[in-house]
Amino acid sequence: MTFKEDFLWGGATAANQLEGAWNVDGKGISISDVCTSGTRYKSKQIIPDLNPAYEYPSHEAIDHYHRYKEDIALFAQMGFKVYRFSIAWTRIYPTGEEDKPNEAGLQFYDNLIDECLKYNIEPLVTVSHYEMPYILTEKYNGWASRKMIDLYLKYFETIVRRYKGKVKYWLPFNEVNSAVAKFGAFLSQGILNGGSKDFMNQVDIPQLRFQALHHQFVAQAKATKLAHEIDENNKIGSMTIYATTYPMTCKPEDMLATQHMNRLMNYLCPDVMIRGEYPTYAESLYKDLGVEIKFEDNDKELLKEGTVDFFAFSYYMSSCATADPNVERVEGNILTNVKNPNLETSEWGWQIDPKGLRYSLNEIYDRYQLPIMLVENGLGANDIMEEDGSIQDDYRIDYLREHIQAMKDATEDGVDLIGYTTWGCIDLVSASTGEMAKRYGFIYVDKDDEGKGTLNRIKKKSFDWYKQVIETNGEKL
Repeated sequence: MTFKEDFLWGGATAANQLEGAWNVDGKGISISDVCTSGTRYKSKQIIPDLNPAYEYPSHEAIDHYHRYKEDIALFAQMGFKVYRFSIAWTRIYPTGEEDKPNEAGLQFYDNLIDECLKYNIEPLVTVSHYEMPYILTEKYNGWASRKMIDLYLKYFETIVRRYKGKVKYWLPFNEVNSAVAKFGAFLSQGILNGGSKDFMNQVDIPQLRFQALHHQFVAQAKATKLAHEIDENNKIGSMTIYATTYPMTCKPEDMLATQHMNRLMNYLCPDVMIRGEYPTYAESLYKDLGVEIKFEDNDKELLKEGTVDFFAFSYYMSSCATADPNVERVEGNILTNVKNPNLETSEWGWQIDPKGLRYSLNEIYDRYQLPIMLVENGLGANDIMEEDGSIQDDYRIDYLREHIQAMKDATEDGVDLIGYTTWGCIDLVSASTGEMAKRYGFIYVDKDDEGKGTLNRIKKKSFDWYKQVIETNGEKL
């Protein structure tokens, strides 16, 4: 077989996009809880006074908080070997500054993890996935403040000790390099500048973004070291967006633009988290951005001591790079890049490039020589229910089939790929726009963009297809 016998097949979600129950059992307000719903390509607004005139999609989401047993049972029917989910920071420490954790929040994740283990599903836990306490944004401007390191470590230590022996795979931050894109600063770092209510178009201060990123590097290194001390079986991953980028032409200027994009987006963060130090090119990158990172006395030692065990990443699309400013651009997963005329796009304009996944896996493994998990990959589409109640999502099957074939090809190239979790294995709220219409799941959830629906779970055609993929360990696509 191409894939290892113990290959981890599964799916991925995030707490703020499916749990709901935003103010239940002592949970505090997260940055996602103050974001309104949006529409395609339109930014979401931040309304911290929770004005009832607006729709807040995370407040109910798909109510996984009360229906997790039903959902995990469906994942088990597909044969999941692993389930990637995030823990909501504000369920454990409602404001982030409490001395003691919220027991009700801890117990919920005990129950969720136990439900996974009942079906022999390995938990893969994201510790911080775009849902930090909103109060820390107001008080400290998020990760722009170094105070966040100790607050995060208190939270991290609490859950790693609590779930010792139950969870061994941990991702300290989701898509930590999303802060490289200026409107990723709010999602990943809780940074708001200029009093903007529009996190996609706020005033940008690169110095704050990249200093905040440094604080996250230090926090992740400390967390990794701590997790290894608590349990030698813990495995910690670096989780980033992999923004596969091709030169638009063979002009030397486009080659240099591509190299710059790869260094800034694809390599900077993993280089620090895996190699334990800033790469030599970082000085040039930061100089061009007008950024000067402030190090504390022992930061360099901490980065060296807290390197990760595996490489985790999201892959949805590829794009191009060019020195020409007058070319067509496309949106996709927080980034705005140059359109590749050779690729088709999804309904939401994301370019579809399965062969780019094979290329990317080889590039990653050649550079880092660490086991790799692809922890996000999928197709957002407007699924239509037929008159007979079925959802014939052949387009999703085609997308996933081609990407899994690319994984097989990369494995045969020699890449050490150990797991694959499709994004949004059950329909959930889109992170970028707050829509339900942009669906990724194998399981349809009856809810629309206006918040109407029964929340009933319905298997799509892709459900049985993915079940077959898992049963045959990827041999039958």
